[in-house]
Amino acid sequence: MEAEESYFFNSLQLTSDFIQQLQIKISELLQHLKNGLLKADETDSSSYTGWAGIALLYLHLYDIYGDQSFLQKALQYVNKSLKFLSGRVVTFLCGDGGPLAVAAVVHHKLQQTQESDGYINQLLQLHPSVVKLNSKLPDEMLYGRMGYLYALSFVNDQFGNEKIPLHYMKQVCDAVLSSGEKLGSRKRISKSPLMYEWYQEHYVGAAHGLAGIYYFLMQPEFGIDQGVMFRLVKPSVDYVCQLRFSSGNYPPCIGESRDNLVHWCHGSPGVIYMLIQAYKTFKEEKYLKDASDCAEVIWHRGLLKKGYGLCHGPAGNAYGFLAMYNLTQDKKYLYRACKFAEWCFDYGKHGCRTPDTPFSLFEGMAGTIYFLADLLQPTKAKFPAFEM
Repeated sequence: MEAEESYFFNSLQLTSDFIQQLQIKISELLQHLKNGLLKADETDSSSYTGWAGIALLYLHLYDIYGDQSFLQKALQYVNKSLKFLSGRVVTFLCGDGGPLAVAAVVHHKLQQTQESDGYINQLLQLHPSVVKLNSKLPDEMLYGRMGYLYALSFVNDQFGNEKIPLHYMKQVCDAVLSSGEKLGSRKRISKSPLMYEWYQEHYVGAAHGLAGIYYFLMQPEFGIDQGVMFRLVKPSVDYVCQLRFSSGNYPPCIGESRDNLVHWCHGSPGVIYMLIQAYKTFKEEKYLKDASDCAEVIWHRGLLKKGYGLCHGPAGNAYGFLAMYNLTQDKKYLYRACKFAEWCFDYGKHGCRTPDTPFSLFEGMAGTIYFLADLLQPTKAKFPAFEM
């Protein structure tokens, strides 16, 4: 492995040769993306498969390269997304939260304060329906409260200050805690004090399930009381840890015995973020051990044939390595992320299934480009629309 590492690293920096390969592939895929989007669904506004996700990619490229043309592209695509807001779903990935948050940030970076503030106000108009406990809103990432919470956090992260007052986030977290306690006490299917469901299933992973919810509840900036953290969140995290298969992977939902999904949405590539955050929050080595086991699962089973994207593809799975690298500074994780990137260099040559939205952020080529661009600054890399 040392010979291979010498190709990728120089004092824990990527070599100029590898950086050049990344740049070439990013440029090549961007051209394919431009052509492919000519046939995309005009009415899909979402970050997950639609125009807001493309806008998010170009916003990311602007942040990395500083090229104003990328910011103009982001504006172009977010404007397309704003024409088709759903008026029903509130989240960053699958609802109005994403287009509104991205629009606010794009206009902020264009120094158009009035427009930016207008989109933030629209985003905050969704807040009462999110914190209302009898709204029947789920709590997960794709369609629920945590997906709205991410939209608020995204704005503050991109502004670099408390543009949206933190009490808005705290109220969302309080609603999620109340919802989880209520279901946990009613279902009594586990020893977890917090329990959540989506379409009558108790999902485990990052997209629809427990791991994604607990990951957000452990974020220090949301100000959850330490007593609540140890009484409710920690034992709930420990419950998820008990669900792991002997392989180190995790089931998609409680009671599922098949160990066949290694995706961000279901399995170790999503659960790893909960474990890393638990290690940061509670300072217990067992969480780091479980996270490293997740990384081994990704390394051995994470080159998927469902495409090259973020939700269920090697680009998304590689972010688990980058999260572990940034936690531990162990260069093997950066090496592994680079090897997954090499797989993506041969985009379309592995006989992978073509996704339903082949150029989108979470299913398709835009997500692969996002990942390759993140490798240019690996210490700043974060799984898009999820990792804090």
